[in-house]
Amino acid sequence: MISRSTLAKPLIAASLMMTGACVQVIPEGGASPTGPCDASRAQSLIGRSGTGQLGADALRRTGARDIRWIQPGQAVTMDFRADRLNIELDAGNRVVRFTCG
Repeated sequence: MISRSTLAKPLIAASLMMTGACVQVIPEGGASPTGPCDASRAQSLIGRSGTGQLGADALRRTGARDIRWIQPGQAVTMDFRADRLNIELDAGNRVVRFTCG
């Protein structure tokens, strides 16, 4: 028999990922990025784990203001924002692509 807590864990994790998919992160030092984004500056980070530290580093490198973390199969809006960095992750939470928009 499967317990309720076993069933609830994936639902809670999915809810947290969806609510935190687009966030503004201010890197250490308090300097706020100014946008627009230049994803080419973060390409050397591809293959690394999708962590908050990686996100802050990618923001600093690209000049973006916001991050949108994109999980495999996740629906995303089509609105374009020049100051937003999209970080696409694989099923193992590794970065597969950086784009702006």
